[in-house]
Amino acid sequence: MTLSAWRIEPGTLESVSEILRIEEACFSAPWTRKMLEAELSGNPFAHFLIARRERGVAPTEAIVGYLCYWIVFEEVRLMNLAVIESMRHRGIARSLVATALQTGISQAAHRAVLEVRASNQAAQCLYRGFGFSQTAIRPKYYVNPEEDAVLMELDPIVITGVRCHDGGPHQPLQ
Repeated sequence: MTLSAWRIEPGTLESVSEILRIEEACFSAPWTRKMLEAELSGNPFAHFLIARRERGVAPTEAIVGYLCYWIVFEEVRLMNLAVIESMRHRGIARSLVATALQTGISQAAHRAVLEVRASNQAAQCLYRGFGFSQTAIRPKYYVNPEEDAVLMELDPIVITGVRCHDGGPHQPLQ
């Protein structure tokens, strides 16, 4: 499938059902519909991006990935990023993150932060490819299963060619 088979666009309340489906399929402790709706309609800092299949592209789901992020003053905070399993390793997660970082820059953000499961090496590789570096560990941050969080930061935000730390192409977020 080529990059033209999907596009990145803002998420809306109308996309909550599909975002929830992705959330439940990808996370062991997913956000609820109420949490997603609160972010979309009640949090002035929250933004959602969705990756939508182009019309006429089979099969099934129209929305194949999403990113929730906050822009708070000079900081972009990446909150939740997920891509359905059948669409991974195609650059969708990279496009979602790049779009969020570009939006942050356009709104005067100069720093980006996130937390990621210590075991999620694919996501960490994706973020290192953007230049994020580990700043700390938050012990037992995640539940179901219990796991440490790796805190990562990108300061300043600079978007260049995205590569893994070993110089090879990155693997999109799982």
